[in-house]
Amino acid sequence: MASLELYDYGLPEELIAQYPSPERAGSHLLVVDRASGELRDRRFMDIPEYLKPGDVLVMNDSRVIPARLLGLKETTGAHIEIFLLREESGVCESATAWKVLARPARRLKQGERVVFSEELSAQVLEKHTDGSLTVAFEYSGVFLEVLERTGRLPLPPYIKREAEPLDSERYQTVYAKDPGSAAAPTAGLHFSEELLKELVCKGVQTEFVTLHVGLGTFRPVKVENIEDHQMHKEYYHIGTGTAGAVSAAKSEGRRVICVGTTSVRTLESAAKLSEEGEVSVKAGWGSTDLFIYPGSQRFLIADALITNFHLPKSSLLMLVAAFYDRKSILEAYQHAVNNRYRFFSYGDAMLIL
Repeated sequence: MASLELYDYGLPEELIAQYPSPERAGSHLLVVDRASGELRDRRFMDIPEYLKPGDVLVMNDSRVIPARLLGLKETTGAHIEIFLLREESGVCESATAWKVLARPARRLKQGERVVFSEELSAQVLEKHTDGSLTVAFEYSGVFLEVLERTGRLPLPPYIKREAEPLDSERYQTVYAKDPGSAAAPTAGLHFSEELLKELVCKGVQTEFVTLHVGLGTFRPVKVENIEDHQMHKEYYHIGTGTAGAVSAAKSEGRRVICVGTTSVRTLESAAKLSEEGEVSVKAGWGSTDLFIYPGSQRFLIADALITNFHLPKSSLLMLVAAFYDRKSILEAYQHAVNNRYRFFSYGDAMLIL
């Protein structure tokens, strides 16, 4: 049995970052050399020293939407909070349907409406056994434009404050493009436009995938045997250019460096291994509930990983442990704690080579 307790670690509460660093690339960077076990304390702006011409850097360009909605139950005026999870295509032909979480969900029954503003309301279509709901939104105009005016940025629960104006910029990557995430792919938050230009000038090839991050990313694993854990399904897209670039790099022995666990899961979900042992990536749309933990599978695509520091007992920590080694990664985390690194979404970063 793979015990959940093996992925716990102590973290002083004051090390949970509540605000981003003053400059994106000014955050700390812990460089982990898997071959030697050496740990180096650097700044994120130093990362070009560890990348080389021909490397393919793969980033998730999903954009965070204002997925938190505050409204009133139409019949009673009770306060209802809604978190958007994902759009449900084909559920309702005449309206935009989404799978959502509601708080308190017990107050909502099928057919009831929640009013968020004069231009946006939602009707409950279905209640699911996992506690989520499917709702149909009623609005005029373009849904995402209405959402931008009505919704709020869904900061993670460990950030103990309301969203502020600075978050609308800093809780997005500088390359965010395709709206749909309920949480930021946080490893990419450290890249500034200047740093990306420096990498391109050095000969590093930058490529993008899209995986829309759901709120399930914040949920800790709760089963004692981690092999029994079920990931939430998330949707992704890999363009033909990115698939070709990554496949060519693998064929030619060049490194593929993934920015964040979402990029890893996207590429590994779309990886193909031929009978001759050739590795490639399939382009197109897809969905994944891939759960990567130590011993679960080989990494076919990722050769190096840029990632933030993750919650204890989380599937993200398990993925990072699978990429390196459980004992060694927890030792690296302890080093980060001892050296006062900042943790989680707005925290510092780690480069695993």
